[in-house]
Amino acid sequence: MNLFGVMETSGSAMQAERMRAEVVAANMANAETTRTATGGPYHRQHVVFAANQAGQGTSGFLDSLAATTGASTSGAAMPAPLGLLSSTAGQPAGGVHIAQVVEDPAPPLKRYDPGHPDAGADGYVAYPDINPLTEMVDLMGATRAYGLNGSAIQAEKGMIGSALEIAKS
Repeated sequence: MNLFGVMETSGSAMQAERMRAEVVAANMANAETTRTATGGPYHRQHVVFAANQAGQGTSGFLDSLAATTGASTSGAAMPAPLGLLSSTAGQPAGGVHIAQVVEDPAPPLKRYDPGHPDAGADGYVAYPDINPLTEMVDLMGATRAYGLNGSAIQAEKGMIGSALEIAKS
């Protein structure tokens, strides 16, 4: 690992944790979305991390996902980011990237609300199976991991600065 290897590794982890937080935010924003563009209720998304291998990088994956995450204010969910995400060559081994964002296969929750426009003939409405407590725990984990990686970068910057001061003497 070179002098800046820890920064590259922590930086890739920070990007991955940021995306994880964005997916959690999209889940929370769509917790009551009963109708999506594909039909049916919104399905919770999960982020899958993978270790970087030699020659595999992560630059640009947040840009490619920026247009596909989030929630619409009209009540309909935005398209979910599914499948493998883009990666570029040239990054050293180490670090982490988002391998994919997958849809939770859990069935929707049924609530009796015959006055709802999405109610079936039996009066039940299908809602996403999203637990706000679970989402908050995921968000806290992403926030903590992001902060810890930021601390690792700050510590390495301090060590590099100290090394430069020693070299001046």
